[in-house]
Amino acid sequence: MDVLRPPLIRIGGRVYRKNLIQEQAFPHEEEEEFCAGPGDCADEPCDAFVVEETERGFRCRVEVPSPLYKYIIGKKGETKKRLETETRTSISIPKPGVEGEIVITGQQRSGVISARTRIDVLLDSFRKKQPFTHFLSFALNQPAIQEKFLQFKEEVLEKCSKDHGVSSSLFQNPAKLHLTLGTLVLLNEQEIQKACDLLQRCKEDFVDQITGGQPLTVEVAGVEYMNDDPAMTDVLYAKVHMKDGSDRLQMVADQLVERFVASGLMLKEWDRVKLHATVMNTLFRKDPTEERNNTMTGKSSFKERESFNGQNILKLFENFHFGEVQLDSVRLSQRFSSDASGYYATSGQLCFS
Repeated sequence: MDVLRPPLIRIGGRVYRKNLIQEQAFPHEEEEEFCAGPGDCADEPCDAFVVEETERGFRCRVEVPSPLYKYIIGKKGETKKRLETETRTSISIPKPGVEGEIVITGQQRSGVISARTRIDVLLDSFRKKQPFTHFLSFALNQPAIQEKFLQFKEEVLEKCSKDHGVSSSLFQNPAKLHLTLGTLVLLNEQEIQKACDLLQRCKEDFVDQITGGQPLTVEVAGVEYMNDDPAMTDVLYAKVHMKDGSDRLQMVADQLVERFVASGLMLKEWDRVKLHATVMNTLFRKDPTEERNNTMTGKSSFKERESFNGQNILKLFENFHFGEVQLDSVRLSQRFSSDASGYYATSGQLCFS
């Protein structure tokens, strides 16, 4: 790392330097230690967050989802002890599994601010390591699309099953066909509600204006591959476009992601949303329940993937028509779940009409 140009971290609209530290590896994530120096963040302005003055000094509260408590506590409580010692504060953390606030108290306002800032940086770092729990999606599982998808699967297996790596285990579950806009890490009901509320604000702010309060008619046709070599394909997807030739679907997708990124609920991965419907994925070979959203986040899977030769599929099904679909809502979908229809369970929804 260039010490003259340290990486920057954005938290709550503010920018912090990430100082070069000596990292220490532990067997489990929850055992990682926080190694901020005693002088870090000491010059933070006092208006970065609310600090209350009490009879005994100063106090600051921070809402933290319970799954993240362990990262503030650290291995055998060492992280919490170090924070308290170096900032001369006391940090009260709710019991594991109990949602609540972490309360920082201290004699000096600067110490409370320093402890709070370090906790924010620590939580931001570990939140990014959490597997995503939800994603924004357009459902494509209407009966007509499912029927054409099953026809596609049958014809691919009939004509290309001898190609390297091609098997029935690669195909998407037709009940879960969808477009992914972006992924989120929502660790408690409060964060889920925050995402739902933001969806409704997006509807009022720009979605209604783009859609005119009407469903978007989309055509699903043609297939394309994700990686560089079609002979070593990991993800094959169906292409989608607006029936009227407009870019309204792309506009809705891009502006939604932009708004969620600005709110801190989503990490920015790409300049534009890549609208695609995964139909084959090598992740399904070992685990049919695994979402193909990894292709949206840019993260590689921990599983060893066996690619397949997609050259013949691309040649024979280049213009395969999966059908048209009326998109009338954006869903906040829950990963690894199913509703009565077989689609992902919906935590929240933005309806166009």
